[in-house]
Amino acid sequence: MPDAPVFSGNPLDRASELRTDPEWIDARLADPASRFLVLNDLEALVKTANPGGLAWATSAVRELERDATGPVLLGLRDGVAHFAVDVSDTEKPLDALGVEGSAEFADVRALAARLPAEEASIIAQARALLDWHAHHTFCANCGEGTRPVQGGAVRLCIDCQTEHFPRVNPVVIMVVIRGDDCLLGRQRGWPDGMFSALAGFIEIGETIEEAVRRETLEEAGIAVGAVHYQASQPWPFPSSLMIGCTAEATSAEIVVDHKELQDAQWFSREQVTQTIHSPGSVEGFFVPPAMSIAHYLLRGWTRD
Repeated sequence: MPDAPVFSGNPLDRASELRTDPEWIDARLADPASRFLVLNDLEALVKTANPGGLAWATSAVRELERDATGPVLLGLRDGVAHFAVDVSDTEKPLDALGVEGSAEFADVRALAARLPAEEASIIAQARALLDWHAHHTFCANCGEGTRPVQGGAVRLCIDCQTEHFPRVNPVVIMVVIRGDDCLLGRQRGWPDGMFSALAGFIEIGETIEEAVRRETLEEAGIAVGAVHYQASQPWPFPSSLMIGCTAEATSAEIVVDHKELQDAQWFSREQVTQTIHSPGSVEGFFVPPAMSIAHYLLRGWTRD
């Protein structure tokens, strides 16, 4: 297979054995060496100068906090604590940070293609974690408010003391293969000509293999036999785990569920290889960009 998918390979030690100590967290927040990744409306602060990169802030950024969540601990690297902080409630945050012209907030999807793999994975963690905090301020058990504990790794109900952990939604994504062809589909609203691997959420009580078979049959009418796990990818939009597989088709006739897909077709290995190496060279057909695990799976298949 090719190198690891985008958003994987996070270099930070999540310090699970240390973050349960509030005094340790407070000391890291006050430590001048600690680094803070600043996000505004889930866009990350990056340097504008070439080649760019994450624009880490010092603890002074905490003066801009308006959110009750506060900084969330991402982890340690070489003993230095790395946090993420949300400044979405700050008016003109670039001016407030004093970085106008030298840094900017950028969409994580756009950043993924240009940042080093390690930085992209850190952004993915930060974006997903801050989004989870923003949407889980109340307890699902009793309805009372929750507060962050363990450096933001958990939210605790202030009344019934129920612990709430960040949610990750598992999704299967599969390149279905029959001989020298693979099955790809497209959804309405995608750019004309773009086809990708089929995908779907794993349902309660399903294995990965069962989800692959069900989704393929439901969406394209294709029966699947053997399923082979290939790789996974954290997908922070908002917080999924893409479980990449290849699967062996046992039937050939496509029956598209038009509630799910606009179209599904078989494509040859030659077609996929050509469009990966020379986008636009196959008329009416291209695949998702390199940041997607679908692209990763297809590149791996073409190299078999």
